[in-house]
Parts: sequence; C-alpha cells; structure tokens
Amino acid sequence: MSDRACESRRNEERNIEADLTQLPWVQAYLLLIGSVVPRPIAWVSTTGVDGVNNVAPFSFFNAFGAEPVILGFAPMASDDRPQKDTLANIKASGEFVINIATEPTLVQMDTTGKTFPPEVDEFSVAQLTPAPSLVVKPPRIAESPINFECKLFSLVPLGDGQGSATLVLGRAVHLHVADDVLRDGKIDASLLRPVARMGGPFYARPEILPFRRSDRA
Repeated sequence: MSDRACESRRNEERNIEADLTQLPWVQAYLLLIGSVVPRPIAWVSTTGVDGVNNVAPFSFFNAFGAEPVILGFAPMASDDRPQKDTLANIKASGEFVINIATEPTLVQMDTTGKTFPPEVDEFSVAQLTPAPSLVVKPPRIAESPINFECKLFSLVPLGDGQGSATLVLGRAVHLHVADDVLRDGKIDASLLRPVARMGGPFYARPEILPFRRSDRA
C-alpha cells in the first residue's frame, strides 16, 4: 500500500501501520475483512412491496442480546447500488428472516450474494425453497436448519456514501431449529455445519478446539 494514509512502515517484522481515518475506504475494507475473521453469515430473506422475495448473505453479522433477542447485520453501500434490496424491503415492511448458512447450502448461499435486479426472486435463481414463516411475512429458507423470524428493532446509519453501512437490528420473535442439528436437545455445531467468511473470496468452517472457557469447564 503506497497511499500516504497507509505508509505501511514495514520494518523487519513487515508490520502495517495505517491511519484508518485517512485511508481510502476500499483499502480499509480489505484490512478489516482480513482481520475480523471468521465472520458468521446472516442469510437474510425479505419480501418487497411488490411481493417479490429477496435473499442475500451478509457477513457483518452477530447477536446483540437475549432479552429481547436482538440480531444485527450491516448492508454496505456501493457505487452501483447505494441501498441494497434487502435494506429497502426491511425499511418498507419492518420484517425479515435471518437464516443460518451451512456447508450443504454454500453454493446456493454464494449464488444469492450476486447482484440481481430488484424484480428477481433469488429463491428461484438459487433453487431454494421458500417456507412459510409463522409470525412475519417474508418466507424462511427451507434448506437452512435454523431460521430467526425478526421484526425491525432499529436502523443505525453508519456513515455516508461508498463504504458506509446501515446497521439493521432486529428483534427475533420466532425461532425454527431443525431436529437434525440437535443432540440431546441442544444445537450441535458438528451437525449444523455453519460456514463463515474469511478475507478475500474465501469461506471457512469452524473447528472445535480442545479448550473450554475456564468459568464453564
């Protein structure tokens, strides 16, 4: 990186020193997604005002509380689409479903990450099955073993223009968990087989380490 904001003072350890307040957003983004790994994936299904369903994955995603249960993800703005279809649909309806992406659905999930016109139904493109939700209008993805039906809790704008994002916080109002990812009544990661994003174009699967939290040993 030769940009002045990221002089990359490379010493014998080849460190990178970057002023993130001055660095062009694309370079900052590449450093960010290479550092914050692995990132869980929110596979979000929504329905537009025209009734067209939309599915898209987002790796700026996590859980933010249990009472109420809050899940959040952050669609980023880009030069070709300042507002993602997912965000537009949520603003209009206030409802969405967060589906957990798994290794068996990796190709389909990746397909829904491509840019399609708003009138295109990604369920059809990726050959996914829309399953009726119980509380919200948008369908859940039948191929996903875990689905959180959510009502919009809050929208938090994070900057302006390219590289900015909107944090979408949703209150989960209903949860579906398939029996085949349960062991002794608990969700088993080895059965769930979730996938996550790494830096660049890469995905990852979790590996359970032979180490436990000291307060839960």
